Amino acid sequence: MVITDFLEQNAQKFPDDVALVEVVPNIISQARTTWKEYSLIPTNSEESGRTEITWSEFHKKANRFANLLLSRGVKKGDKVAILMMNCLEWLPVYFGALKAGALAVPLNYRYTSDEIKYCLELSESDVLVFGPEFIGRVEEICDMIPNVKQLFYVGKDCPSFAESYDKLVTYCTSKTPEIPLAPEDNAAIYFSSGTTGFPKAILHNHESLVHACLTEQNHHSQTKEDVFLCIPPLYHTGAKMHWFGCLVVGAKAVLLKGVKPEWIVETAADEKCSIVWLLVPWAQDILDAIDNGTIKIDQMDLSRWRLMHIGAQPVPPSLIKRWKSIFPNHQYDTNYGLSESIGPGCVHLGVENIHKVGAIGKAGYGWEVKIVDERGNTVEKGEVGELAVKGPGVMTCYYNDEKATNDVLKDGWLFTGDMAQEDEDGFIFLVDRKKDVIISGGENLYPVQIEDFIRTNNKVKDVAVIGLPDPRLGEMAAAIIELKEDVSCTEEEMDNFCKALPKYKRPRKIIFAEVPRNPTGKIEKPKLRQIYCGESLVAAQNEI
Repeated sequence: MVITDFLEQNAQKFPDDVALVEVVPNIISQARTTWKEYSLIPTNSEESGRTEITWSEFHKKANRFANLLLSRGVKKGDKVAILMMNCLEWLPVYFGALKAGALAVPLNYRYTSDEIKYCLELSESDVLVFGPEFIGRVEEICDMIPNVKQLFYVGKDCPSFAESYDKLVTYCTSKTPEIPLAPEDNAAIYFSSGTTGFPKAILHNHESLVHACLTEQNHHSQTKEDVFLCIPPLYHTGAKMHWFGCLVVGAKAVLLKGVKPEWIVETAADEKCSIVWLLVPWAQDILDAIDNGTIKIDQMDLSRWRLMHIGAQPVPPSLIKRWKSIFPNHQYDTNYGLSESIGPGCVHLGVENIHKVGAIGKAGYGWEVKIVDERGNTVEKGEVGELAVKGPGVMTCYYNDEKATNDVLKDGWLFTGDMAQEDEDGFIFLVDRKKDVIISGGENLYPVQIEDFIRTNNKVKDVAVIGLPDPRLGEMAAAIIELKEDVSCTEEEMDNFCKALPKYKRPRKIIFAEVPRNPTGKIEKPKLRQIYCGESLVAAQNEI
């Protein structure tokens, strides 16, 4: 079986049922003043802020794009990069690439033009599909990516350097292309990155994607009647692989284009959502908005909402206790995963184990886990070691990077780089990350990138960026800056300097102090964490 088979089945079984809904909340808010009731707001009009497609339409859109690619000479094994914000076309483009026998290559929408270029070259992408938000960034590099033979633009007012996806697919047949696909065929390349900040291209086959579908549906028991509220970006394995559970059973999903707490809860009520996946900051914002009266849940019908689950970062037990006090009937779950293990689910807490909040859980459906020492030997319960996972969802390799692949893949086991320990009941708790990646609000921040930028300031002698505990974001980036002799600099001055960085990469705390290095010249970040995190870091780690 390959993952496109699920789409084929849904189009046959449920052709007229809604598959995807796109909600633009700021437009919905305006529409409410005209139509008063949400149910009266017309669908599929620009003024309404709500559009939808059925499984049949989804299937036809994917087939049209697949046939467009084939008509342009795209062959089995070619790569189609996707650079779009969440929208109704995102998943049909993804599945269209797969149906053509190509590999889908989702790109992070926060990438700069240089990062986009780097990832296109690393993945050897042949086609780029992009949306209106990225015109400027793509235009900067369109003459510097000779490997990308075709640029397709999704949206109005197509720029001169690209072709209009919307116009071209209109003339393509909606018949399923006859491209033979097998479970072992390559299917997708996702991007990850370590402490160096250079993305690695993660190769997955169809078997891996199918296993992600089965794992998610097994963990959360989706049925045809469920409605999944999808808020995180679809380029991320977390969002897409949680939606895969709905794909298996033909359930509806709602793509919400906004993260304000009132928008999330209102949409959950309006669309009768039953499953909502959140990041820690969003969950905290919702609770705060309920407490201050911005959200009045007693005026909303949230009776269909059965499951709230969180991923992408450690979850404070206090947050879940607070959530359950307001939503006592909600099931709660968390999943651990990496892009290298096709996203969430290789370790899974389970809705029946809320008494173990703080743990990431046990081996997920179809997965094996172990915790090992530096020699690869399994440690005793209670001892700290590196977490390793094994299963059908492990990546094939880091594309075109044999050394990096060999560093983490050993006898079928994926060594995650995360330090963990197992309690007496067999539940796994994360202790620390072997890597220095900072996870802030579910986004990975790479210290080297931030450090390299700050070093361009002529007042800076040395700099180290570490993560400090943050009750809302999980972690925040802190820059320890050692100034050159006989110069002065204020926090405000450095904050202004860092505004040249993307907002999510800017340090939230500036500390002027000496940066310690060991005899080999490496920054002693454990020492810095001990100095600046102290007991607060220990407490945070004990919570997870």
